[in-house]
Amino acid sequence: MKENQEQWTEVITGEHEWMNFKLKEVWRYRDLIRLFVWRDFVAAYKQTLLGPLWHFINPFLSTILYTVVFGVIAQVDMEGVPPFLFQLASVTCWGYFARCFSVTQITFLGNAGIFGKVYFPRLTVPIAGVLSTLIQLGIMIFFLLIVWAYYWAMGANLQMNIVGLLSIPFLLLISALLGMGIGAIVAALTTKYRDISHFVGYGVSLMMYGSAVVYPLSVIPAQYQVYALYNPLAHILEAFRYAFFNVGMFDVAWLLYSAGVSLVIFLLGVIAFNITEKDFIDTV
Repeated sequence: MKENQEQWTEVITGEHEWMNFKLKEVWRYRDLIRLFVWRDFVAAYKQTLLGPLWHFINPFLSTILYTVVFGVIAQVDMEGVPPFLFQLASVTCWGYFARCFSVTQITFLGNAGIFGKVYFPRLTVPIAGVLSTLIQLGIMIFFLLIVWAYYWAMGANLQMNIVGLLSIPFLLLISALLGMGIGAIVAALTTKYRDISHFVGYGVSLMMYGSAVVYPLSVIPAQYQVYALYNPLAHILEAFRYAFFNVGMFDVAWLLYSAGVSLVIFLLGVIAFNITEKDFIDTV
């Protein structure tokens, strides 16, 4: 008499490879990713009066604030670009990186309740977060083009750069890799050291002011500019603005440097993420 052989559809083990991206497994859970994308984009403001409009309102208010402080009060030279338009482009690019970082760094602490009840690839959460930020980014770029066209019609000396525009997908890719990489490292550390979560907001603010977001690289004194050049975010932002205004710095070598740094940080983040995934539920 033959013994019945059980056929398992899913095998869950405690062994994890450091560099295992689990792409096949993530692809199998693509429907779950779509649900997470919908949750992140809509449900975040479900019980608010303006709802998803807050995805647009927050960066718009930030743009007004930076325009007043740096364009009107400080009178920083924006390389001939209208201050509001310059800040809008900067906030659009920086906001995408910041959101990629934000949705990744809360992966463990923000979803501990779900992770403790049911199994699914944990990478689906930050992937869905990054995809949902693309929707908001698309809205912001559309608004940026409208404002660009308005200033151009009003006689502003504006010119787009074709090469720069074609490089935007590459810029967004390395921004996402860098944001997810740093976010994954912070997410791994905060599961054991909660103090880090209290410094995240300050750290992001310091990173913004040190990454030529609200000002161009050209206004940095020459003796300090060399330090700013080693910030990978600075080149991404400069290239993004170059695409829409044809001013600023667009250096392929430095962009490749930014891509290399972003890739290394992303891989380190994946390693930290996979190590933490094994036993984080015992420490959260």
